[in-house]
Amino acid sequence: MTTAFPGIILVTGIMASGKSTIAQLLSERFEKSVHVRGDLFRRMIVNNRKEMQPDAGNDELEQLRLRYRLAAHTADAYYEAGFIVVVQDVVVGPMLNEFVSFIRNRPLYVVVLCPNASVVEQREAARAKKGYGAWTVEMLNGLLQNETPRIGMWLDSSELTPEETVDEILARLQDEALLT
Repeated sequence: MTTAFPGIILVTGIMASGKSTIAQLLSERFEKSVHVRGDLFRRMIVNNRKEMQPDAGNDELEQLRLRYRLAAHTADAYYEAGFIVVVQDVVVGPMLNEFVSFIRNRPLYVVVLCPNASVVEQREAARAKKGYGAWTVEMLNGLLQNETPRIGMWLDSSELTPEETVDEILARLQDEALLT
């Protein structure tokens, strides 16, 4: 168990980049921790849920912001109760800075998982849960690579096992992922 990095850790990346697996394994490394899955807030909407599409309008963006605010508030509440919080969601493009602004507490660490597109396509094909539809891996990866602010630690996990990815995150977290 690790206790060296108290705070909130955001794990982000495109769909099938390994966020859920890595966030769970990372949270298990801490003695008192929580794994906040941002997508749960989207799935709680029963009627009139607006899915994010490449041509998303204001309604879709407002629901996305609501989801991010709820995840951030939840992370803050758990942190204030003494937990190390690992929050995970697809937070790419200019919305990354907005998400970071929603989290009140510090220290805050940002980890961006960015395996190459062919690895993401292989992972997507191998999993039961399918995330891609209107979005393609190329489109979402383009948004990540070209429009996402270069903050925090960017980790190409293409050649790493999940355990190696978590080890790499922990080794580099303080120096590369900490936002000031």
